[in-house]
Amino acid sequence: MAGFKMAGTMIDKAKKKNKGGSETGVTLIAANTEVCGDVHFVNQLYINGHIKGNVTADVDGDATVVVSDEGSVTGEIRVPNIVVNGSVEGNIYAIKHMELAKKAEVKGNVYYKLIEMQLGAMVDGQLVHDEKLGSNDKPNVHPFPESADSASNSD
Repeated sequence: MAGFKMAGTMIDKAKKKNKGGSETGVTLIAANTEVCGDVHFVNQLYINGHIKGNVTADVDGDATVVVSDEGSVTGEIRVPNIVVNGSVEGNIYAIKHMELAKKAEVKGNVYYKLIEMQLGAMVDGQLVHDEKLGSNDKPNVHPFPESADSASNSD
């Protein structure tokens, strides 16, 4: 019963009024839950369990996804705001803000406009700063040469 009360308290604290005056919603993927398929959400998504699929939210909103230290996502994440403290296998597109907490493990490229990274966070991929992220403009991404030899031979 205590776990239920804690979850209720967390959800109550997270409720707030959005611009339209209605309450925002909080979705929790519990630690003992695995979701197989794409997840599209608004407002807030807390991932304590596992998602095998893409996670998306409207890029022009203020949606936030939190991947806890127990949580994981295998798939692409494309959201305005994200906090990662668990594991993600796939590319992440943080349209507005991203935080990589100390237990974060990302296997994929991270595209961001604004990023915070704590000591201990790991990214096995590229960190790509892109001010145009989320707009219809072409992304500011330049591929790296595959090897030093191919870069020197392209002269």
